[in-house]
Amino acid sequence: MTGPVDERPPDGAEQPGPRRSGLRDPDKAVRGLGAGTLALEALVLLLAIQPIRVVGGDLSGAAVAAIVALAVACVVLAGLMKRAWAWNAGTVLQGLLLLAGLLHWSLFALGVIFALVWAYALHVRRVILR
Repeated sequence: MTGPVDERPPDGAEQPGPRRSGLRDPDKAVRGLGAGTLALEALVLLLAIQPIRVVGGDLSGAAVAAIVALAVACVVLAGLMKRAWAWNAGTVLQGLLLLAGLLHWSLFALGVIFALVWAYALHVRRVILR
């Protein structure tokens, strides 16, 4: 008769700790989340120019320039998500989009939406990297 099989590693063998998130590379997954969020934001900003002009009334040249500048900043920042400061810069970017609401009310609405999405991404980042 055989007894129960002991599945413990022999003494001195290193036992790997459990991955809390279940991801192979949590850092890479979180960077992808941030980059994807920023890329989506850039796309929405650029695609929103024409509907804002048609439905929302007068969209000044300064507002269009602000939208394009913010979209470019989103794309550049999405490529820099490996840097630790990129998450803080993304938060600042959301604040700038909210400030662009002074140029047109619809930019403020987009700012609120993407600030909430960014806050959720920061929450997921904190939970995964904990």
